This record gives sequence, structure tokens and C-alpha cells, in this order.
Amino acid sequence: MRLRARLLSAASAAVLALAAGGCFRSRGATLPPVDPAVLPAAVTLGPGDVIEVRVYGEPELSGVYLVGRLGDVTFPLCRTVVLGGLSANGAAEKLRECLLAGFMRDPQVSVLVKEYNSKKVFVFGEVQKPGTFVYEDGMSIVQAITVAGGFTKTAARNSTSVTRRVNGQEVKVKVSVEDIALGKASNFTLDPGDIVYVPESLF
Repeated sequence: MRLRARLLSAASAAVLALAAGGCFRSRGATLPPVDPAVLPAAVTLGPGDVIEVRVYGEPELSGVYLVGRLGDVTFPLCRTVVLGGLSANGAAEKLRECLLAGFMRDPQVSVLVKEYNSKKVFVFGEVQKPGTFVYEDGMSIVQAITVAGGFTKTAARNSTSVTRRVNGQEVKVKVSVEDIALGKASNFTLDPGDIVYVPESLF
């Protein structure tokens, strides 16, 4: 999951860097190197998120847990464990360390995020149901617009923009959503906090 998140973040950051510089490169062209320092951080857990913990061979420890308002979960044997601010892999490692501390010899722990309720994306403009929506791991711009009820009849679909904070600054990139739907362009992966805006068509 960590590798997948890094790849998705790197791809998104590369697209934003090209758009911000006013450049365009066709498919197959070599992208410029991306500075890891400006890549968006991996998606982390927060209050309200729902996770599924699996401990190999220990069904009484495996189950679904809600992250509390302090970023904590109540986990058997470990009692209260703070997982807020950690990625899914980081949460799994912290639970594993707890179980290693006198409870189990070599626990195999995995964490799957079922709901990112602490992370949001915002969809405004010419969509049927503009508003704030729960972010899902790997969420694409097509998914976000679908959750918002789809485009209105007057939407300028290929002029959709995504605003994102990168390295402390807001960066806006144009995304041709209609071309994505027609298979003419690659889908665009969102990050938590992204603002999607669909303008009205002038024609």
C-alpha cells in the first residue's frame, strides 16, 4: 500500500508541475525529475476513520475499529493505541510493536482503511450536488464528480480544475474530464483536501 501511495502521489505531483509551468508533454515523453520534498504526504489516519485490523492466526484480535477523536483506538491487549497521523502501514507496525511487547512472539499485523472520514475532497461548480465528500484511498476525479451527482448540462467538462496545496502553496491544474471518460486521457488521482471546480460552458 505504501509503494502504491508513493506512485500515485508522484504521478499527481508530476502532472501538477507540468501544468504550473505551462508545459505539455505527449504520452511517452520523459517527465522531468520530481523533488521528493514537494510530493504530497502519504494519506494518514485521523478521527472518524474506520480501519480493519488483521492479525494472522488471531481472530479474536482481528476486526473493525473506529479511530477516536484523539486519533486513538481501543485494541485488545494493547488497550489505547494512538494511530492518528500514521499511514495504514505505520499503524500496522505500531500495533505489531505493542503485541511484541510481552504478548506475542512474532505477530503478523495488517491494517486496511475502510473509510477515510477524516479526509475530504471538495467539488463545486456545474455538478448536480456540489459539496464536501469523504476521500477514498486512490480516489480519482471521475469518482469525485460521480459522487457529486455528475455534470450539469451546462458544464465545461474539459475545463475542470483541481486546486491542491503543494509544498505550502496552492497549485491549480486543468483536467480534461470528458477526454478521460472517452479514454483519450489518463485518469487523475486526487489527494485529500483537493478542490475540484467545474466551470460553466460559454457556448
